[in-house]
Amino acid sequence: MDDTLDSAARPDSFELLPGAVHSPVILHVPHSSRHIPGPVRAGILLGDEALENELDHITDAHTEELAQAVAEGAGLTPWRFVNRLSRLVIDPERFPDDREEMLAAGMGAVYTRTTHRAPLRPADTDPRPLLDRYFHPYAQAMTDAVSDRLAATGRAVVIDIHSYPTARLPYELHGDGPRPAVCLGTDSFHTPPELVALAEKAFAGLGGVGVDSPFSGAYVPLRHHEREPAVTTLMVEIRRDTYMSEPGGRLLPGFARLVAALTTLVDTAGG
Repeated sequence: MDDTLDSAARPDSFELLPGAVHSPVILHVPHSSRHIPGPVRAGILLGDEALENELDHITDAHTEELAQAVAEGAGLTPWRFVNRLSRLVIDPERFPDDREEMLAAGMGAVYTRTTHRAPLRPADTDPRPLLDRYFHPYAQAMTDAVSDRLAATGRAVVIDIHSYPTARLPYELHGDGPRPAVCLGTDSFHTPPELVALAEKAFAGLGGVGVDSPFSGAYVPLRHHEREPAVTTLMVEIRRDTYMSEPGGRLLPGFARLVAALTTLVDTAGG
C-alpha cells in the first residue's frame, strides 16, 4: 500500500463501531491514539524521546477504553466513532481555516507547536496535504454517522470524550479558571440545558462538575452546525488525576466510577 501523503486516507485512520439500531448516541473519541504514520513522523521536528513526552501530555489516554466499557455496559449500546491516529497528525475537532482560535497557539487543525509551545513542525508547514488525506475524510465520515442516526432515530446525541491535565499547560488559552473533576463543554445552539442537567447528575459523585472551564465548546459536524437542532452535543472533559496517573500513565481505581457515571449519562441521554 502506498505510504505517501498523496493517496486517500487509509480506512484505519478512524473507525465507526456500530451500536444499537435505535440508539441516537455517538461516543466521539478523537484524541485517544498515539499512532503517527511514518511519513507524518518525518515532518515532526522532535526527537523520539521528546515526541514520546509530548504524546504523554497531548493524548487523552484511556478514553477509548472508557468508551468501550460504557458501550458494553449501557442498556442501549451507543455508537462509537474513534480516531485511530494521534491528534499530532491532524486534530479533527479544530476548524480547518482561520476561524480556529487555537491557531494563535500554533495548534490549529495541523499543529506546528507543542503543548509547551516548542516547535513541532516548521512554522511555514503547508497543512493542505494532511488536511486532504486525514482531516476531510474524517469529517465526512463523522457527518455521515450523525446523519445516519438522524435518519434512524430522528435525533443524534454526540458525547465528545476528552481528558485534561490537573495543572494548566502553556498551550491553554483559557486555562486560568476552575479545573473541576469533570468539565462539561457546551455549544450555544446544540447543547440543551436538559442534557447539561443529565450530565451534572450523572457525574455528581466524582468530585465536582463545572461548565465551560477550562475548556468550552462541543463537536458538531459543520454540515449540521447551527442548522439541525435535532443534533445535540456535549463535551465531557475528565481531569486526568481522577482516573489515571499523569502524564499518560496507568489507570487508577477511579476509572470504574467514571465508567459507571458515563454509562448513566448515555442511558439517560439516549433513552
